[in-house]
Amino acid sequence: MKLWTCFSPVCISLLLLAGCAAETAEETPGQAAAPEEAAARLEARIADGAETGELLLAGEDGRLYALSVRETPVTLDGSEAAGTDLRDGMRVTVCHSGSIQETYPARFGAVSALEAESGGTEDRCGLYLRVLEDLWNTDSGLNDGITQMGMDLSQVTDLTQGEKAAVIWRFGENRGLAPIQGTFDELAEAGYIDRVHLVWKDGVLFTLSGSAEEGFDAEKWRSGTGAYFFTNCIAKAEDSGAWDYAVGAEAVS
Repeated sequence: MKLWTCFSPVCISLLLLAGCAAETAEETPGQAAAPEEAAARLEARIADGAETGELLLAGEDGRLYALSVRETPVTLDGSEAAGTDLRDGMRVTVCHSGSIQETYPARFGAVSALEAESGGTEDRCGLYLRVLEDLWNTDSGLNDGITQMGMDLSQVTDLTQGEKAAVIWRFGENRGLAPIQGTFDELAEAGYIDRVHLVWKDGVLFTLSGSAEEGFDAEKWRSGTGAYFFTNCIAKAEDSGAWDYAVGAEAVS
């Protein structure tokens, strides 16, 4: 016995339409889905971390951000680039979802792209981090055994608020200490510094003031008879955007 199955013209049409819909729903092999348009854009400067791809970003909004570019599409001056092409001091735009994680430094919920510019590269954060590192290693007995570290960059005139935050954070992280921001008077008022005996028993206060072009001073203070100074320092920018500096005079008390 033969079994015959009959289809009406209407049924055939419906089956053909369903097949076409299923075919168009499939992604063409080798064709990537179009990236979603970023909901927000953040302007910043790379304060540190370009060599490792773990960026510390000084946002133009005054906030500090952390971003790993290992899996992030990068463009440099409008052309496709790699994370290894980035340099400290470059201006960047972070294209992200608009969600910011409440960490410190802050992190982005999702990043779709990082746009970098080579023009205007200035690694002033790197300059001041180097100065602080040199000061730390000079007369190192002053910071021997400390458990606290004060930072005062309030009188630095050529860093933005975000860049100051980056320098303070990174220097503290390199030392394994959580920086306490404040002037001498503010730290004394808070009880860290003994104003009567002029001593910070458990810590050292690092102070920077001035600017790279017009001259700056750097000071490490632990007591009235325990301090070291770099004075009349002048810095010069190289073509790469990095800075070098010279100490005008050194003093000790």
